[in-house]
Amino acid sequence: MDIKTFKTLVPKLPANISVLVTGPTGVGKSDIFHQIGNELNLPVIDRRLSQMTEGDIIGLPSLEDGTTKFIPVDWIMKASQQPVCLFLDEINRATVEVQQCAFQLVLDREINGVKLHPETRVYAAINEGGNYQVNDMGPALVRRFWKVDLEPTVDDWLDWARKSDDVDNLFCEFIHNNPKHLNHTGEFEPGKVYPNPASWHRLARSLKYMGWEPSGLAGDKTPEGLYSLCLGFVGVEASSSFVSFIEKYEMQFRAEDVLDDYDKKKDKLLQLSNDKVNEMIEKMEDHAKRSEASWTVEQAHNACEFVREFSGEMQVDFFNRIMDCGNLETVMRVHKIIGREIVDLINSAKENS
Repeated sequence: MDIKTFKTLVPKLPANISVLVTGPTGVGKSDIFHQIGNELNLPVIDRRLSQMTEGDIIGLPSLEDGTTKFIPVDWIMKASQQPVCLFLDEINRATVEVQQCAFQLVLDREINGVKLHPETRVYAAINEGGNYQVNDMGPALVRRFWKVDLEPTVDDWLDWARKSDDVDNLFCEFIHNNPKHLNHTGEFEPGKVYPNPASWHRLARSLKYMGWEPSGLAGDKTPEGLYSLCLGFVGVEASSSFVSFIEKYEMQFRAEDVLDDYDKKKDKLLQLSNDKVNEMIEKMEDHAKRSEASWTVEQAHNACEFVREFSGEMQVDFFNRIMDCGNLETVMRVHKIIGREIVDLINSAKENS
């Protein structure tokens, strides 16, 4: 199942249906459950069972009136007193004893007599396959879950990355053009670094922290050390391809880069070849046709400021295309700006004559 479908279905399930996700490492399984928790407006209790003993779940014994009583751990008490998303990660790396504790949480929705809140949701995730050191889960435990084999698509990652403040746009363009480098498939050699969605995210955050965001390096020789840095995150093949993509990149712009961010991107926009300028004029025409809202005065001004830097033929082409875009307010605003410029040119010519 792809991530988009999974994220649509899980919040709609009854709270007492536990969910088990399987998939390769680095595809963002834990992050997905945190997103689902946010959508449900529930806090997420994230516990990695591979790092626990059974005492970390059932609590510690206490002598009370000559009898032993187990004191519940804090996160179990929270999950019993209020609705939460209880996320049990790496359940198949846990010891058999810890798995048995998880079994009671999933099957009976309680542990040592402490019942989970009726609206608490139990989610779990595991890595499957011969490349991971895991313990087999008994079929009695597995069948208590709604089990999903998660197979994230490139589009899943791109949809997420384009909304992320951590991921530079050039990462998205690279993965879009080189989808094979997003996530390694096949055999894993011991000790060798391979790319996966999580490693690309860590690389993006590291480059942002260092001030080496790819969009700012595009088309130029990359800083010394960039390739070596990438190696540690995504491996040899992906690093070579990514660094080459940055150095040989010809900047791709959207209509919004002119209309909304012209002052910030002016220097790079004015370096476009004539073919790219013609493409941008077509993109602005398409934007004017598709946009439900008319261009603002500032957007119309930015568009005119951009085209006036190029040949008269291009300016005429832009004007004709916008006049035929079908959006009356956009046409009027562009016409008004161009009209003012024509008046200024006429007045200037009179003064110099």
